[in-house]
Amino acid sequence: MADKNAPTVPRLLSPLEPSQLFAACDPALLTFETTDELRDLTEPLGQERAVGAVRFGVGVRAEGYNIFALGPEGTGKLALINDYLETIAAKEPVPDDWCYVHNFKDGHKPQALRMPPGKGEPFRKDMEQLIVELRATIPALFDGEEYRNRRQVMIDEIKERQDKRFAELRERAEQVHVAIMRTPVGLALAPMKEGEVLGPEDFSKLTEKEQLVIKQDMAELQDEVENFLRETPKVEKEQRDRVRELNREVAAFAVGHLIEELKKTYGDITDVSAYLEAVHKDVVENVGEFVETEETEQGGIMALFGGRRGGDESVFRRYKVNVLVSHDNGKGAPVVYLDHPTQPNVIGRIEHRQQFGALLTDFNLIKSGALHRANGGYLVVDARMMLTLPFTYEDLKRALRTHQIKIEPPGQAWGYFSTVSLEPEPIPLDVKVILIGEAYLYYLLSHYDPDFDELFKVAADFDTHLNRTEGVTLDYARTIATLARKEGLRPLRKDAVARVIEHAARLADDAEKLSTHMESVRDLVREANWWAEQTASKLVCREHVQSALDAQHHRADRIPTLMRENIEHGVMLIDLAGEKVGQVNGLAVYQLGRRSFGHPSRITCRVRMGKGEVMDIERETQMGGPIHTKGVLILSAYLASHYAADMPLSLSASLVFEQSYGGIEGDSASSTELYALLSALAEAPIRQNFAVTGSVNQFGQVQAIGGVNEKIEGFFDLCAARGLSGEHGVLIPASNVRHLMLKPEVVDAVKDGRFHIYPVETIDQGISLLTGLPAGVRDEDGSYPLGTINRRVMARLDDLTRKSKAYSESGNGKR
Repeated sequence: MADKNAPTVPRLLSPLEPSQLFAACDPALLTFETTDELRDLTEPLGQERAVGAVRFGVGVRAEGYNIFALGPEGTGKLALINDYLETIAAKEPVPDDWCYVHNFKDGHKPQALRMPPGKGEPFRKDMEQLIVELRATIPALFDGEEYRNRRQVMIDEIKERQDKRFAELRERAEQVHVAIMRTPVGLALAPMKEGEVLGPEDFSKLTEKEQLVIKQDMAELQDEVENFLRETPKVEKEQRDRVRELNREVAAFAVGHLIEELKKTYGDITDVSAYLEAVHKDVVENVGEFVETEETEQGGIMALFGGRRGGDESVFRRYKVNVLVSHDNGKGAPVVYLDHPTQPNVIGRIEHRQQFGALLTDFNLIKSGALHRANGGYLVVDARMMLTLPFTYEDLKRALRTHQIKIEPPGQAWGYFSTVSLEPEPIPLDVKVILIGEAYLYYLLSHYDPDFDELFKVAADFDTHLNRTEGVTLDYARTIATLARKEGLRPLRKDAVARVIEHAARLADDAEKLSTHMESVRDLVREANWWAEQTASKLVCREHVQSALDAQHHRADRIPTLMRENIEHGVMLIDLAGEKVGQVNGLAVYQLGRRSFGHPSRITCRVRMGKGEVMDIERETQMGGPIHTKGVLILSAYLASHYAADMPLSLSASLVFEQSYGGIEGDSASSTELYALLSALAEAPIRQNFAVTGSVNQFGQVQAIGGVNEKIEGFFDLCAARGLSGEHGVLIPASNVRHLMLKPEVVDAVKDGRFHIYPVETIDQGISLLTGLPAGVRDEDGSYPLGTINRRVMARLDDLTRKSKAYSESGNGKR
């Protein structure tokens, strides 16, 4: 029923009743007094579809059935998925441990060892103990009297054999009066007589026959001396070989029983058993690394070991074990969440250490990535962060395709890393990856990445809204109670819960739905708790929730306030009274961060004779977006189909958003532009106490738009600042009525008859209300009744057509 303060002009529409502007939460649905009486809600609210998709993706173990959880931030995707995965993973087997060890065949390629769960760390400690024991046992054996005696006997035996051979050679020389002398460069022969070595002068005093005999004997001896000298290195080599063999025997004795002890514990693990054999062999071959330097008369023990420097800490690192992943807690499969997915954080990295100015590395400096820790379980990754970091996404895809984790420096696959580094053996990968991100990321990846749909076959689409049923309302109350308890907040009284639920409907932009953006709800509950604290209230009440909402609005209201002040001061021209031809107050929504607000904008139209074009000045200046342009083009189609089906349009019209200096996008002002166009053609003034929103189709039907609450409140705030006259109002699409969740001030003004909201279904309804004249309906002969808007529009178009024809026939239209 129309209010008595409503305008007294003829119209076909009635304003909405106050009960249609705000869907209050029915207190009868809340069967409690405070949230202390409600049980926690453990199941995710209203996400049955997404939960089913996650359950399906986790259950299918085939290749490619990884999951992308898509939905707006704040809908609880991460919490839901983590809670579900933790429950599932606890029932699954614990995966194996993984270690990296030295590869004794190729130290550049560390070997990966798979070990039963919880065995990696004990094995590392046992190998550390093995090194300690070898470093104590081996030097003790080599310092022992038994080893020294055996070694000395071996050396003495060889030396005795050499001395005997030399003595025989010297005796043979003395028999033929030749002396064998040791020199720095070897052995030398000299003539001798009566036991004395002859010098050159004494030798020349001998008879020629004596000289000849001595020379012949010396020549024969020279061959024997050379044979002796040639055999000396062989004897020395024999000595070294026999000492080395003795060393191996001693080392084998020292390490053998220690390795056997380890085999008793780890021998049933094939890879570990083979690795222990390799350790055994390497220790025996390089036993000198365990012995401190000790010089002897034979040139020192270290000379016999090949000159290695025993006791150097760095040489024992190759016997250590680098435990990459250890599962010693035995609590099921791992669930790993990664919010900073750099390439090293995902696939692991190889670190370096500085020594004497150089960067060195070995297998001990290999660090695990999230894929290693999640192997055998689940990896949850923030998709947006992953896509903003280089190399990560491609390396993750490669790991999923090849089913193995290969650690390499960042950019190595693209040739960006030329320094020689390690090539660790790849580790087999069995993991379920869940990416979390907004819907646009999912659709972008699906469209542009050919690998994406093959690797992430399951989309868990999180709903942004819930149907506002009785059961959902009560569950929403339990969700609010759960949030408050988890954060240690005050209990909420049921009127406070009702106000939070009403705000959730406002967030959903639909009175019949509730928003699933739980982060906004959580923030509101926290802030309401603060307001309750300021009043020393033990409970959070409705007024505290309202105070929190008012404070949120006030904190974000600086820009809207400045824009209203500009209108008040006449900087921006908006008329709120009177009538104007071709001028309408349109409504726009501005988005600044998380805050959106409505604001009126003057839309004007001018018409003249032309060739049927409706010019959108925003489009001509490239300030209008494609959807806005589409809305303007619909206006031409509407004019042609309604008024000029059998004749050409001979008008030129220009439409503009006055004092708009930013981009214009969307078609929500297309009905407003059409009203301005019809007003200009009919020369019928439009009442400036109204503002209009809504899109239009070619048939003249007014269609729903977004942000209807913000648009109404934006115009209401401006009218309230100037003073509500009882004539002010807004025209909205009738299909938007279900979306109304207006603030209390608007509802109260409507209740008092100081403000009006009209639901419009067609352009004819709207133009009749705006001009106070009937739109008019075609009669049987296709003409509109006199005095109607449509009759005046058609008459103006006919007049423009006649004038255009006459102008053309007079020759003035020719160039």
